[in-house]
Amino acid sequence: MKGNITFSMIKPDAVKNKYIGQIISQITESGYQIRAMKFTLLNTEQAQSFYLIHKDQPFYNDLVKFITSGPIVAMLLEKENAVDDFRILIGSTDPGNADKGTIREKYAESVQNNAIHGSDSDENAIIESDFFFSKLERY
Repeated sequence: MKGNITFSMIKPDAVKNKYIGQIISQITESGYQIRAMKFTLLNTEQAQSFYLIHKDQPFYNDLVKFITSGPIVAMLLEKENAVDDFRILIGSTDPGNADKGTIREKYAESVQNNAIHGSDSDENAIIESDFFFSKLERY
């Protein structure tokens, strides 16, 4: 059975370009309930911890530098089949390959500056949500 929560983060490039409202509208119009939301700035230690899964990847340091370059909007979202449906809604990591109408096709600049993060599995949705939100903040 697929889970009903996913984690999302509007990244610094989309925040800087003032796309928060449009992105949140597209998310909620797609049937997602926002169960928790936080506007915050990650420090280097937090970013390294959040992206620890990518530590051995060549892009890790650039990813940490990018995600700490400005504020983000972290969100816990709820909908049936949340993770899989959200991956479709946001589109391909490379906005040039993203389907028309997806969030990344509309608002992303590049593979790195791709506007939004979405959990890639039900397990990671829980881990990522727990990183940003306590159980008390969720509802």
